[in-house]
Amino acid sequence: MKSLLLVETVIGRLGLVAEGDYLTAVYFEHESRPPDLPVRETALLSEARAQLMAYFAGQLRTFTLPLAPAGTAFQRRVWQVLREIPYGETVSYKEVARRIGNEKATRAVGQANNRNPLPIFIPCHRVIGANGAMVGYGGGLGIKEKLLALEKGYLKGKSG
Repeated sequence: MKSLLLVETVIGRLGLVAEGDYLTAVYFEHESRPPDLPVRETALLSEARAQLMAYFAGQLRTFTLPLAPAGTAFQRRVWQVLREIPYGETVSYKEVARRIGNEKATRAVGQANNRNPLPIFIPCHRVIGANGAMVGYGGGLGIKEKLLALEKGYLKGKSG
């Protein structure tokens, strides 16, 4: 059974979705979500909210939640690589393609990044253009920039 928890954050309201024992989706405030999702707090969604708030406070760098993003085998491979990008660091789409073993798959990596159903938990905001440009983010470039600035700020010793 799916459940939805709405969470107020520094980047706006997020909708966290769980199905059974797994977190399956995150919706940004401006995104439409399935209308039939029951809003209810579960133990998993409560833990997801706690970890998310700790992340935004600079107290958590790695999420330890059970994730089950729906996608193709290729997309799941890309998303696994994204989870391995260290907190506060960025890599290019080309570098992600290289890490999955197909340097020519840059465009496909971008499409997989765009279809990431668990932004922040699977940190697609850490992927940037080859020239260092901020390109594409489901939450909007302003949110992508804010997430990266938050991470870099806490790495430099900003207190939370």
